[in-house]
Amino acid sequence: MGIIIQISQFLLGLSLLIILHELGHFIPAKLFGTRVEKFYLFFDVKFSLFKKKIGETVYGIGWLPLGGYVKISGMIDESMDTEAMAEEPKSWEFRSKPTWQRLIIMLGGVIVNFILAYVIYFFLSFVYGDRFKDAATIQDGYVVEHPLLLDIGFKTGDNVTKVGDYDVKYVSDITGNIIGAETVTFIRDGVEQTITLPEDFLGQLSSSKGRGGFFGMRYPFVVSSVPDSSLNKSANIKDKDIIRTIGGRDLKYMDQIGSILNDFKGQEVGVTLLRGDEIITEKLKVDNDAKLVIVPYGGAGPKTMEKLGYYKMITKKYSFGESFGAGYNKFTTQMGKYFGQLKVIGDVKTGAYKGVGGFYAILNVFPDFWDPQTFWKTVAFLSIMLGVLNLLPIPALDGGHVMFLLYEMISGRKPSDKFMEYAQTVGFFILIALVLFANGNDIFKAIFN
Repeated sequence: MGIIIQISQFLLGLSLLIILHELGHFIPAKLFGTRVEKFYLFFDVKFSLFKKKIGETVYGIGWLPLGGYVKISGMIDESMDTEAMAEEPKSWEFRSKPTWQRLIIMLGGVIVNFILAYVIYFFLSFVYGDRFKDAATIQDGYVVEHPLLLDIGFKTGDNVTKVGDYDVKYVSDITGNIIGAETVTFIRDGVEQTITLPEDFLGQLSSSKGRGGFFGMRYPFVVSSVPDSSLNKSANIKDKDIIRTIGGRDLKYMDQIGSILNDFKGQEVGVTLLRGDEIITEKLKVDNDAKLVIVPYGGAGPKTMEKLGYYKMITKKYSFGESFGAGYNKFTTQMGKYFGQLKVIGDVKTGAYKGVGGFYAILNVFPDFWDPQTFWKTVAFLSIMLGVLNLLPIPALDGGHVMFLLYEMISGRKPSDKFMEYAQTVGFFILIALVLFANGNDIFKAIFN
């Protein structure tokens, strides 16, 4: 069921972004009296799932979900309609319009992407506000989730205070800023230390067989279920019980249980459980492999964590007016981070290009559960990503067309149709190469990692 929810969100989010991006081209084209021949969601290679002509435009849905397009008359695009370009220019064609109008038409999709992201952040701020885990209230550091970090020298219990040049105010600042950072500063046993990340840290991370994030929260042992095969199947232990002590020894964090149980192999040991506000005492059996054979949850909710004193949440609510500023801050912050990521990916020495993913990677950005706030945050991020990528000065992308239009505006000379045909062909092959590389990375990591 989870994968169905995930795929549904992927298709819904992708469709929304494609339609709105293409509307960004369609609307100014129509306003400037330019004919739009086709408006398609997904590509209609050989055939369409649906199509209907309304006025001069054919609206349709293709079968290949790799994007979408609008076909504008008198424009050299991916359709490579050179026959139409050989005829005399018509007044309703793209090539007959003033340069500034053509520039607005080409920038329209990217502008809509950025406006959409900002609008989503605005409404998320107004409806949900913000909730952050206060990093200053984390007492015993974080659990190291990725084996590569252990190899570099980090240990569970390190309390990260600075990532690169960013002071860690909220827990989310760690993951949000580690990409592109050169150093990580932390407190270990009361002493501040700094580890310099390898230059190819991101490349090693992408190539590593280890999974997981960077630094995760340290949670108590919250019981999920007791399997039928467990020695403790008949014990008085219930879903959501929290194991607090084992054999008189405090179990504050789930990551400590292995070292504690190792001292009680094959024994029956007394434990205390927290059940709501009630303390329960019980005896549990530890098998010869130093396991209770009790399935834990992956974590605990913020209310439980706050109540037990693990950290405090900072809640911010915004009025309608304040949401404009809050949304803008989220938008510009995410834009800056994404440009920073592109810069790192472009530097071959970092190896970050190994982590570039295709459609499978985008699919995995969506969770396998439905949460409106998470969905819209993801769509906003992808909208920024789509806008920035389309601005790249590659022929066949919006940025390529913009590059040639700016050249025309500055020089006063328009590139010839033949040159544009060649440029479009080169750009098309570059895009195909990038798509193959990104999706090839997905396949490689799925097989070998």
